[in-house]
Amino acid sequence: MRDVEIPDGDPDWHPIAQRLWDSLKSSGQSDFYQNSDWAFAFSLCEDLSHYKNAGKRSGQMLQTIYSAFERLLVSEGDRRRVRIELHEPEPEVQSAAVLAIADYKKDLGLAE
Repeated sequence: MRDVEIPDGDPDWHPIAQRLWDSLKSSGQSDFYQNSDWAFAFSLCEDLSHYKNAGKRSGQMLQTIYSAFERLLVSEGDRRRVRIELHEPEPEVQSAAVLAIADYKKDLGLAE
């Protein structure tokens, strides 16, 4: 994978768009986002902010924005639909050989 640069959110966005942006940065699926995904997410948060700040809101516009967020696998339901499940990282387990060597060093008085 290439280096990814996450842009800063716009401080003028509607609070809901800001919260969604911040949550994307700490969500597991974003580990796989590339620069184009972050650009797309930025654009969607901009659209969501404009929608939330609008005096007159269109249900069709909101549905369009939410449908676009599905492509970024934002919700658990979106990920389940494509059979992606996020898991907690497995704890690192040392191999039996490494543990045996450490025990030998300890028995010989070489370990700290």
